[in-house]
Amino acid sequence: MFLELLVSVFFIFIGIEIRTTLTHLKQVALPAISALGGMVFPAAIFLVLSHDNQAWAATMPTDIALALGVVALLGKGFSPAVRIFLLTLAVADDLFSLIILGIFYSDQLDLTHAAATLGSAAFGIALASLPKFPAQLLINWLAPVITFGVIPIYVIAKLSEGISVSALTSHTTWSFIVARIFGKVIGITLFAYVASSFRIPLSIEIKHVAGIGWLSGIGMTVSLVIADVALTTESSLAEVRAGLIAGALISTAISFLWFKRFPAS
Repeated sequence: MFLELLVSVFFIFIGIEIRTTLTHLKQVALPAISALGGMVFPAAIFLVLSHDNQAWAATMPTDIALALGVVALLGKGFSPAVRIFLLTLAVADDLFSLIILGIFYSDQLDLTHAAATLGSAAFGIALASLPKFPAQLLINWLAPVITFGVIPIYVIAKLSEGISVSALTSHTTWSFIVARIFGKVIGITLFAYVASSFRIPLSIEIKHVAGIGWLSGIGMTVSLVIADVALTTESSLAEVRAGLIAGALISTAISFLWFKRFPAS
């Protein structure tokens, strides 16, 4: 019950962010298109590499709080334009993840899961749509609560449910890792490049889009929620947990080195 409450708070926050951030179509068009590429490619690569066709959607989400944590470690040289692009992309990513959850996993969603995820996100969107609702003030207040409270507690609780040694060496786990890390950077960079060639304005350099692609391989919370809904065996869940941890660590290391080599200042 406590974890469902944390998930509910998290998705209310996502709903408010979606309604607040994705309002100006011209400003969000390219990050949203990039987010789509960063979801299609990981899922496609995973389905090609793995025999497990249930966990594909868990390869797709990005964890904005963890990604921004890495940005903070990179220091003050991270430009506002790159930070805004990453934030907008991650919010669009959350929106697409909710759509996928609703379309492909509606049969597996019980009332509790549906209320905690889709219901809470819809409630957040409705709240932020109210006239004179202090959405930005609430985001500023909730962001540290989500980042330092909700996400760590939920992730630790889920990961403590178990990761076996066999999961770390399984074909599915490594398919998941490869799909997340390389699918994200290829999809995000390629879709951004193609979209910009159609005169959709790109506010940052393509090498920094690639850096955001590496950062986007960091994902935990929404992926764990999707895995909980989609997967029925403990061994499959253990493989996803192992893939998420390894993928996040590798993506963090690569993105850190990338932005040291190509500073986004």
